[in-house]
Amino acid sequence: MALAYFITFHTYGTWLHGTSKSKGSVDREHNQYGTEFVEPDALRESRSRQDMTQPPYVLRSAEEREVVRDAIVSLCRKKGWRLLAAHVRTNHVHVVMSVDRDPGRVMSDLKSRASRALTKAGFDDADRKRWTRHGSTLHLFDEASVADKVDYTLNQQGEMLAFYDGREQ
Repeated sequence: MALAYFITFHTYGTWLHGTSKSKGSVDREHNQYGTEFVEPDALRESRSRQDMTQPPYVLRSAEEREVVRDAIVSLCRKKGWRLLAAHVRTNHVHVVMSVDRDPGRVMSDLKSRASRALTKAGFDDADRKRWTRHGSTLHLFDEASVADKVDYTLNQQGEMLAFYDGREQ
């Protein structure tokens, strides 16, 4: 059993298959731990963009990012999940948490709660696609890995946007 999970998900349309951003993207053939990322492929990225049914979603304002952060914190408190760190950026969210549930299911719950909160706050309607279909759920098996991902989430993302540091909780 993992001590914690490092969960990452992007906003809709901002990280497409075939991208040359960072290390690349993940698909069905490249989604197991230790598997190489999808090689950059401009044609595949272009096809992914053409397949989009709505424009890309970006969390442009501080208020939008804070709504997402607060929804995540609230859900974790309600469920009794230990949230160690969260950072909501303009096009992605990082969360480090300890939970005794499937991290893929937890990620889905986080996205759902954040979407409902954004809709309630008046940022688009419930039909707006806000998140990528999947995301990353890295299993952290030792304290050093957990500390590393908390540090990455809070201190290595550039300017601090909407964040939560739950290490003292």
